[in-house]
Amino acid sequence: MKRRSLLAGAAALGATAQLARPAIAQGAARVLKFVPQANLANADPVWTTATVAANHAHMVWDQLWTFDEQMLPRLQMLAGATTSDDRLTWRLALRDGLAFHDGEPVRAVDCIASLSRWMKRDGMGQRIASQLNEMRVVNDRSFDIVLSKPFPLLPMALANNCHIMPERIAKTDAFQQITEYVGSGPFRFVKEEWVSGSRAVYLRNEKYIPRSEAPSNMAGAKVVNVDRVEWIIMPDPATAAAALQTGEIDWVERPLADLIPVLSRNRDVVVDNTDLLGELGIVRPNHLHPPFNNVKLRQALLMVADQKDYLAAVMGPDSPFTTQPVGIWTPGTPLASDAGMEKITGKRDLAAAKRLVAESGYKGERLVLMAPTDFPTLNAIAQVTRALCNQLGLNVEFVVTDWGSLIQRRASREPVEKGGWSIFCTSGGGFTSSNPAVYTSLWGTGEKAWFGWYNSPAMEALRDAWYDAADLPTQQRLGREMQELALTEVPFVPTGMWRSPIARRSNVTGILRAARPLFWNLRKG
Repeated sequence: MKRRSLLAGAAALGATAQLARPAIAQGAARVLKFVPQANLANADPVWTTATVAANHAHMVWDQLWTFDEQMLPRLQMLAGATTSDDRLTWRLALRDGLAFHDGEPVRAVDCIASLSRWMKRDGMGQRIASQLNEMRVVNDRSFDIVLSKPFPLLPMALANNCHIMPERIAKTDAFQQITEYVGSGPFRFVKEEWVSGSRAVYLRNEKYIPRSEAPSNMAGAKVVNVDRVEWIIMPDPATAAAALQTGEIDWVERPLADLIPVLSRNRDVVVDNTDLLGELGIVRPNHLHPPFNNVKLRQALLMVADQKDYLAAVMGPDSPFTTQPVGIWTPGTPLASDAGMEKITGKRDLAAAKRLVAESGYKGERLVLMAPTDFPTLNAIAQVTRALCNQLGLNVEFVVTDWGSLIQRRASREPVEKGGWSIFCTSGGGFTSSNPAVYTSLWGTGEKAWFGWYNSPAMEALRDAWYDAADLPTQQRLGREMQELALTEVPFVPTGMWRSPIARRSNVTGILRAARPLFWNLRKG
C-alpha cells in the first residue's frame, strides 16, 4: 500500500484513547479543542522563536501595536502615540481598563521592563536599543521612548511579537526562561494543566476589554466567545484527522496534505484557507562548524535543491496551495524580485555540485541533520534534504526527535561530536520573510545571529542601508542586492512557499483570516 492510502485508512478510524480527559463543567459549545502545529515545549516568547510559542503568546499577552490584514501596525494596548518635532521622542499612552490576569493594572513600568527584555533577544529590538537614549515613565499610563536617531519603523517593530508582561516577570534575564505566565490578553494560561507533549489549556479572561474596531488579522477587537480552549498535542496526523471527523477535536491547525481529500469528503468537516501570507520553507545550515562553515558546501546544496520536489513532499504534487520558484522574499510583497533567480530556476547540476563538495575539502566528516517527528511539513523538508545530502556523498546522521527537543538542541553552538548539529529545516511566515528588519534567518551578525549563526558584514551593510532608505524604490533596489548576496553566500536554502489550510468542524465559525491561529471572534455551536 502507498503511504497516502495507509494514512487515509488511519484517518478513517476512531480517535485513540489519548483524548480521554476528566469531564469538565463547561458545556461542549463553550470548550474548543484544537490540535496545534507542534508541541508547546516552551511558553516564553522571548526566550524561543518557535512559532507555536508565538501563537500561545498572542492569547496570553497583549501588545502595544498589532498588525492588520495589510500588515500595517495598528494601536492595540495604546490609546495613542505621538512623536516630537525632531522625531526622537515617542510618547506612548495606554488605553483605559488594561489589567493583568492577577488583577493588577498595566502600568508604564511594566511596558518599559517588557520592552527592555524583548530588545535583548529580538533583532528589531536590538536595532532600537542601539539608538536608544532612555525609556522613562511619564505617569502610570504613559511613557517615553527617547532615541538618538529617528526610527520611523518603531510601530512595526513593537507589533512584531513584543508582548507586555508584569514588571516582576519582565525583569527575568532575557536568556533565562520565565516561570510565571501572567498577561493581560484575552485568555489566561492555566499553568497547572500544562503538560508538555500532551496539552495546554486557556480560559477566557472575563475582565478583558476589547477595542471597538472590527477585527483584522491580529488587530482590532478581540472578542472571545468560548470559555475554554484546549490545545491537544497529537503528533500523528492520522489520529488528529480521525478525532476531527468524530467530533472529539474541533480544529486541526495543519492537517497533513495527504489527508485533506479524506477530510473534505466529511460533511461535518470544512477545509479552509485562512492563511494570510503563507510560509516559506528553508534549510538552515550551521555556519559555525564544518562542513557548512565552507560556503562551497552551502552552494553545492543550493545547486541540487529543487523546489518542486520540496513542495511536492510538503503539500503533495500539483497542490493549489504551493508557489514556486521563490527567492528569499515572500511572493507578491514589495521586495520580491527575480534577482539571482537563475540559481534556483536553472538546471539542477549534481556533477557541478559534487565538484564544489570536493573543492571545499570535505573528507567524509559526519554531519547531523535534525528532523521533527511532530511537524509533518518540516519533516518532509528534512527528508528531501537527507536525500540531497546522500546524493552529494555527505555522511549524514539523520536525527529524528519531537520539535521541542529539536529547538532545544539547535541552541547548541557545539560541534556535532559534542552534541551540536549541522542542518535543520524550518519555515518562516510570509510577513517575516518580506521584511529584512524581522527576517531573522537573513541576519548576518555571526555569533549574535539566529540559530545557524550566519556571518556576513556585506549583508548587514545592506540591511543598515535598507533601514535608512528614503523611499520604496531604494528599498527595492537593496532588496534585489540582498537576494543576490543570499543566493551566493547561502545563509539558507529556500524551498518554496505554501499556504497551510486548516480543518475545522462545520459548527466552528468566524475563524479570522490571519497570519496565525486566533481564538477570538470564532464561535462554536
